[in-house]
Amino acid sequence: MKSSSLSLIAGTVALAAVTGFAALTAPGDKEVAQAKTATRLPVEQSSLLCPAPGLSDLAETTYTSVTPAGGSGGEAGTAELRNSTVTTADGGKKTEKDQKGKKKADPGKPVLSLKEPGKPVTAEASGSDAPALVGTATGRLAPGWATQQTTMVEAGGARGLLGVSCTRPGTNYWFPAASTAKSREDYVHLTNPDDTAAVADIELYGPDGSLKSDVGEGITVPAHSSVPVLISTLTSEAAESVTVHVTTRTGRVGAVVRSAEDGVGSDWLAASVDPSDTVVLPGIPADATSVRLVAFAPGDGDADLKVKLLGKTGAISPVGHEDIHVKSRMTAGIDLKDITKGEPGSLLLTPAGGGKGTPVVAALRVVRGTGDKQEVAYIPATGPVGARATVADNRDKGSVLSLTAPGATATVKVTASAGSGGGEQSVKEYTVKGGTTLAVTPPVPSGLKGGYALTVEMESGGPVHAARTLTVTQNGIQMFTVQTLPDDHGTVEVPAAEQDLSVLGD
Repeated sequence: MKSSSLSLIAGTVALAAVTGFAALTAPGDKEVAQAKTATRLPVEQSSLLCPAPGLSDLAETTYTSVTPAGGSGGEAGTAELRNSTVTTADGGKKTEKDQKGKKKADPGKPVLSLKEPGKPVTAEASGSDAPALVGTATGRLAPGWATQQTTMVEAGGARGLLGVSCTRPGTNYWFPAASTAKSREDYVHLTNPDDTAAVADIELYGPDGSLKSDVGEGITVPAHSSVPVLISTLTSEAAESVTVHVTTRTGRVGAVVRSAEDGVGSDWLAASVDPSDTVVLPGIPADATSVRLVAFAPGDGDADLKVKLLGKTGAISPVGHEDIHVKSRMTAGIDLKDITKGEPGSLLLTPAGGGKGTPVVAALRVVRGTGDKQEVAYIPATGPVGARATVADNRDKGSVLSLTAPGATATVKVTASAGSGGGEQSVKEYTVKGGTTLAVTPPVPSGLKGGYALTVEMESGGPVHAARTLTVTQNGIQMFTVQTLPDDHGTVEVPAAEQDLSVLGD
C-alpha cells in the first residue's frame, strides 16, 4: 500500500469521529475493505445552536451547559457558546442599541465555557434583545455536549416558562403543531453557525394541503447570524394546525419554532424525529387538561395509525380516538382532551394494519391548568435514548423524568451530575415495564448548589424513549416546559484499522 493510501485511511477515521460518517474503499485496498469489524469512537467535535430567547423585556433566560462524565479520555478540548448577530427576516441587522438606548450583546462574545465533563456551567441573559448563541465543543468535551436554554416571562401576552435543548445544525426539519391562527404568534428561528451564508426554504402544510406562499423561499441567513420568521406572514391562510418544513439549499442551520398563544402562554416547539411509521411522544403530564395530537405524512401515501396511551400500568386506546387518518401532505389533528386522567403517560402511534406503514411526523400541544391559569408546552415525536441522552437545567424541585418502553421491558441508569455551583453526582437505576410509562422524581446531587444535568443510559432491554418536564410555579400558574431526550450520538462507528500494515508493502 502506498503512503497516500495510509493517509486516506487515517483521514477517514478522523472524519468519521467528527461527522459521524465513515466509508472508505481505496483502489487496490481489498485487504482493508474486507473483513474487520467496525468499532465505535467518541466524536471529536460537536456544534450547538441556541435560538434568540428574547420576546419580552421581562424575559429572564438561564443557559446550562454540560458534557456527561465518563466519556473519552482524549485531549482536554474546549466547549464554548458565543453571541451571534441577530438579523431581521428581510436581511437587515438590528441596531447596536435598543429603543431604550441599552447596549446590545456584543456579537462573538463568549457567553459560557465548559472546563471539564460532568460539571455544568450556567449563564444568564435578560430582556428582549438577547441574541442567539452558536458554539463548538472539541476533544473530551465534545461527546454528548448538551445545553438547555430556559426563559421565564412572568407576565404579558408571551408569559410562560420556555425551554429548549439547543440544537445541532442540519438541513431538514419538520414541525407539526405550529399554527397560523389569529390567536397564535409562531416564529421559525433560523441560526447559521458557519462562516458563509445559508439559504433556507420554509414550506407550510395545513389541513387541506400546501399553504400558498411567495415569500418562504430563498431566505438568506448570514454567517454566524440568526433570522426569526413569523410564519403567519408567509401565507394569507389561517389554520389551527400547520406543519412547517424547513430545508436548506446551501449551508446548514439550526431551526426551532417559538409559539405564543393568547391566554395560554408560550413555549418552544422542537423538531419532530425524522418521518417513521411508528412514533413515540413521551412525557404527557398527569394533570394535563388538554392534549392535541398533530400528525403529517410527507410522502405520496396516506397513513392510518393506531393511537395508544402508554400509562402507568399498560396501554389503552382513547375512546373515540383509537386511530387517526393522515392524508398525504395534509396536516391532521385530533383533540384528546384530558387523556391522561390523572396519570402520566406517553402516546404511541403505530400502523393500523400492522406491518410496515406510511412514515409520519408528529407533535403534541399540551395544556395544564384552566381559565387564566393555563400554560402550554409542546412534545415532538422523538427517537429512543439509545446508548445515552442528556438534558440540562434540572433544579432541586420541579423536575419529572418520564421513561417509556413501547416494546420490551428495559432497565436504565440515570445519573444526576454535579451541580453548577457545587455538589456530588448521584446515580439510580430504573426498570420500565414493556408497554408502560414510568414517571419519577429524578435523583438530585448530594449537596446540590445551582442547576444540574440528567443523563440516561441504557442498561438492558428496550428501547426507551424519555422526556423531562420542568415546572416553576409563578403567580399561581404551573408554568412548565418539556424536553425530549434522544440519543446524543456521542460516538460514531468507524472501520477497524488493519493491525499489521507492513505486509502490504510501502
